[in-house]
Amino acid sequence: MKESQISLAFKIAKKENRPALLTYTVAGDNNKKNSLEILKSISNNVDICEIGFPHNTPIADGGQIQTSSYRAIKNGVKINDVFKIVRKFKKIKKLKPVILMGYYNMIFQYGENNFISMCRKTGVNGIIVVDLPYPENKNFANKCKKKSISFIQLISPTTSLNRIKKIIKDSHDMIYYISMLSTTGGKLKVSSSKILRNYNKIKKINKNKNCVIGFGITEKTISKLKSADGLVVGSAICKEITKSISKRQNPVTNVSNMVKKLKYKTL
Repeated sequence: MKESQISLAFKIAKKENRPALLTYTVAGDNNKKNSLEILKSISNNVDICEIGFPHNTPIADGGQIQTSSYRAIKNGVKINDVFKIVRKFKKIKKLKPVILMGYYNMIFQYGENNFISMCRKTGVNGIIVVDLPYPENKNFANKCKKKSISFIQLISPTTSLNRIKKIIKDSHDMIYYISMLSTTGGKLKVSSSKILRNYNKIKKINKNKNCVIGFGITEKTISKLKSADGLVVGSAICKEITKSISKRQNPVTNVSNMVKKLKYKTL
């Protein structure tokens, strides 16, 4: 079977002796044009781009991502607009992996098969569904796998060892470890050593599965977690977009500069 773009991204990062850098932005924030320009610009320093569906009740997300989602919704961004942004991005950055992140009710309304089909057509490489836990997600995950799209399973600090083993066994080419019990963008309340202890338990079960750490990752915390396969920065980027708008500065330039610094911290 051909190696996926997601797996290749981790392989390249490992060769360079650093964690893969994953960024999260909300599609259509602060507008459709800038959203695409931000993706194009940051992708020069990012290994995998996570793109969020703007959602009016993002239960897992803190204030920064909620603000980004609100701006995108206000701009009239719908699911098909998200796919258009992905398609345009993939035309320019064909080999850059894209992971869509969202909530199941949007997929359900769109129709699972239609959604997966659109992901395949537009070049989406992976999907994270925040509110569709294991094992309820097995059927949808299998549908994704049949279309060569990675379904990314989530593991939290409270997931039991027995459950972790089952999740890893059924996972595809990436697992997402949620660093702490909080919404996104919360201040890291757990020490980096404790996060890595929990993370290493996951890696011990299966060294070959790529596992990323998300939630609370910022320029200040990123260097302490460098031993992970990958690190996800989301809320800090959404915050930078908000700050740029309020200061009437260019969000594309500011986010791009921020991501360059994040990349430097992983080296």
